[in-house]
Amino acid sequence: MFTPDLLVRPADDANAELVALVHPPGWQNPRAASSYDLIAVGGGTAGLVAAVGAAGLGAKVAIIERHLLGGDCLNTGCVPSKAIIRSSRVIGEWRRAPGLGVLLGEPVVDFGTVMQRMRLRRRGIAKHDSAKRLASLGIDVFFGSARFVDRRTLNVDGQQLRFGRAVIASGGRAAAPPIPGLDTVPFLTNETLFSLTELPSRLAIIGAGPIGCEMAQTFARFGSEVTVFDQGLQILARDAADAAQVVRHQLEAEGVRFELGVKIERVGQTGEDIRVYYFRNGRNTVTATNVAADALLIAAGRAPNIEDLDCPAAGIATDRQGVVVNDRLQTTNRRVFASGDVCSRFKFTHAADAMSRIVIQNALFFGRRKASALVIPWVTYTDPELAQVGITDADVASSGGRYATVTVPLSDVDRAVVDDDTEGFVRVHHERGRVRGCTIVAPHAGEMIGEAVYVITHGGTLADLSATIHPYPTVAEALRKAGDAYRRQALTPFVRRLLTYYFAW
Repeated sequence: MFTPDLLVRPADDANAELVALVHPPGWQNPRAASSYDLIAVGGGTAGLVAAVGAAGLGAKVAIIERHLLGGDCLNTGCVPSKAIIRSSRVIGEWRRAPGLGVLLGEPVVDFGTVMQRMRLRRRGIAKHDSAKRLASLGIDVFFGSARFVDRRTLNVDGQQLRFGRAVIASGGRAAAPPIPGLDTVPFLTNETLFSLTELPSRLAIIGAGPIGCEMAQTFARFGSEVTVFDQGLQILARDAADAAQVVRHQLEAEGVRFELGVKIERVGQTGEDIRVYYFRNGRNTVTATNVAADALLIAAGRAPNIEDLDCPAAGIATDRQGVVVNDRLQTTNRRVFASGDVCSRFKFTHAADAMSRIVIQNALFFGRRKASALVIPWVTYTDPELAQVGITDADVASSGGRYATVTVPLSDVDRAVVDDDTEGFVRVHHERGRVRGCTIVAPHAGEMIGEAVYVITHGGTLADLSATIHPYPTVAEALRKAGDAYRRQALTPFVRRLLTYYFAW
């Protein structure tokens, strides 16, 4: 049986208070009601939004969680990672201080205090996801492993829970790639990384995606010697190549070593060292070598949490990616829906939130909202940040001229110039002026991308961005500049001749 204190380390007051909120020791599951309007299977973002939203509308709701309420986001994902990234940004600013005319002494990173601060902030946020709060909203909170008995019944802790509708929101977990020897060495994932109390002198990371890059920069700033491995030739493979290159250049300048385009042969342990053995195929040669590390972080993919649900008993189809759903997030059992990481290629908290809002409407009110209509951005929280929404450079290149692009380098933005933040850009993809996508590489790209998301969601245009007054000086003014650039492009030679005649007249 799951014991929360075994998952949450170290055993300090902050973590004890966290567990008391999101999996209270000694919690007694309520006696199941005769039937529920909605049961949420999973207490992460997707399940919480569905349960709280439905209960707020007057539905009889239950939520089932086998580990910790709040899911990955609160406990092992967004919250703890951004907390330690915040500490690392101070180091980034310190390194830039002399160029800004400020001379500072050598900083000392107290890693134990950094992690303690993270745990305190996580505990402070946990109250929003607490069992007590959910119960106060009229939600029946069950801790235990959920299993489908039939198309309308779930079993948890020996009780049978009948439902009119259910939503599978069981999320996902870090996937360990099939690397020989991996099962013989200790390794970290996002589920265990934030339990560290001592800074590893040498950190090896397998995976150059968002988690790998964020943690590479963070730990390098704290003082670790970091090496990142990936079989691809580009970091952040889902993003535009030149945008990813800006991030890579910054991380390399801070000491992160990238080994890209490599195949990991095996991992092993020699004394206290964890060794990653890999080779690279050259034009005429194969180069084999290895890197020694004190800690190994696996940041190479996710797997859905569906094994224990017995989905076939409820007539629910699954595949390697998770639960199979239609565009209305309905499974092959018309009474059961799914939301979040367990069914979506967008593994983000905000995506899970948006999908669960669709589930509430479609499951309880016969709605017909489609997940494909959602405009979902994503952000990699390196420094600079990289944010993306909508179509990408690859979509533009393969569109046969349907889409076009306007790019504004930060070197053309006054605020970026005075802040010495000119390594980046704002790029807007459009279809005859109507905004279809946006890529931003900038210190606060995650804060800026929301404007582009709004414009795309509401069918806005580059002309709308041009006509929107942005405060000066801000980096967000680059979006207006993109609109201005598009409007200048509209001044064709023919239009210019007409204007020449007009002013002559």
